[in-house]
Amino acid sequence: MLMDKIGIICEYNPFHNGHIYHLEKIREMFPDSFITLVLSSSFTQRGEFSYLTKWDKTRIALEYKVDLVIELPFIFATQSADTFAYYGVSILEKLKMDYLIFGSETDDVDVLKNLVSTMLFNKEYDTLVKKYLDLGNNYPKSTMKALYNLTNIEINNSNDLLGLSYIKVIMQNNYQIKPLTIKRTNDYLAKEITSTITSATSIRENYLKRNNIDNTIPEITKEKLKMDYNYLDNYYYLLKYKLISEIDNLDKYLDVVEGIDIRIKKFILVSNTYQELIDNIKTKRFTYNKLNRMFLHILFNIKKDQKYDINYIRVLGFNLKGRLYLKTIKDDLDTLIITNYKDIDDEVLKIERRITILYLQIIKREDLIKEELKSIPIKIN
Repeated sequence: MLMDKIGIICEYNPFHNGHIYHLEKIREMFPDSFITLVLSSSFTQRGEFSYLTKWDKTRIALEYKVDLVIELPFIFATQSADTFAYYGVSILEKLKMDYLIFGSETDDVDVLKNLVSTMLFNKEYDTLVKKYLDLGNNYPKSTMKALYNLTNIEINNSNDLLGLSYIKVIMQNNYQIKPLTIKRTNDYLAKEITSTITSATSIRENYLKRNNIDNTIPEITKEKLKMDYNYLDNYYYLLKYKLISEIDNLDKYLDVVEGIDIRIKKFILVSNTYQELIDNIKTKRFTYNKLNRMFLHILFNIKKDQKYDINYIRVLGFNLKGRLYLKTIKDDLDTLIITNYKDIDDEVLKIERRITILYLQIIKREDLIKEELKSIPIKIN
C-alpha cells in the first residue's frame, strides 16, 4: 500500500468539533493517507469516565473516515502520561504507522524534540526534577520547572507535555514512527464555551450542568451521548464501600503512594460525595488526575506488583481499507491481532472485560453488556 500511514492516540471524551478539525488538517497534510486510531476505551488518562462508550466512539471515528480503530486497554490508558504514551505509541509502531500526529499548543515538533533531548541526555535534568518534587511539586510541574531552568523554554500545557512523552518513547526505543503536530485552537482546560471549537473539558462540564452544547459537537455525538448524569454518585457508592473495607490495606494498589492512604482514612467517613472526597484529600502533591486514577485502580483491584505488556492488539472497528491493511500486514506482525475475548487468554484482556462491564453498570448502560461480550468489530464499507 503506497500511502502515508497516520497514527492518532485519542480519547474522544466526547468526540467534538476540535476532533473533526484535527482529522481535516491531517487530510490536508496527507491527502492520500491511511488513518489508525488508538482509542482509550471506558476510562481516560485523567482517570475520568468516558462520556461515550468505546463502541460509540469507534462508530463515530469510522463515520469520519478513520480507517482502523484499535483499543488502548484500561490498564495502559489510565496511567501516567509516560505510560499512556509508551503503550499508545508502541501499538502504532507495531502496526507500522509512518507518522504520529498530535495536537500541540507549541506546534513546533523540533522544539519538543530538543526538550526531550534535554530530558534524556542532560544529567542535571533528573537532579532538578527531584529537587522540585522534594519541594512539594507534583511530577508534571517538576518536569516543567526543570525544563525551564535548563532551556528557558516554558512548557505548561497538557498537550505539549503529552507530546514530550510521545517523542520520548520514540527516541528511547528508536522507533521509526515520526512525530508531527497540529496547532491546538483552544485551551485544553478551559471550562467556558466561547466557540464552536472548544475543550472537551468545557463540553463535559456544561453537559453535566445540562447546558446546551449542541454547537460544539456533531450530530452523531448528540445522538450517542447518553451518559448518566449521576454516574459519579453511582461510582462513589461502590468506591466508598471498597475504601472502608480495605482502609488499612490500600498501599498495595497502583498509584497509592506514601501518605495518601492516611488522608483517605482521615476523610472517607466525612465525605458524602466523590467530589467532597477529592477536595478533602487533594494537595499540591496529589493532583486531581492522580487521585482519579488511583481510585479507579483501587476499585478495580489493580495492584502495584502486577506487570503487564502488549500481548495482543484488539480491533474495535475498520472500513474496507482498514480490513485490507490488516490482512496485508498480519503475517509480519510480532503481536496477535484479535477481535474477541475468546481469541487469547491474557490478563490485560480479562481486566478489560470486567472493567467495561462494571463501567456500563455505573453509567446505567446495562443494555450494552451483551454487545461488549460479543465484541464484534464495527465494519463500515
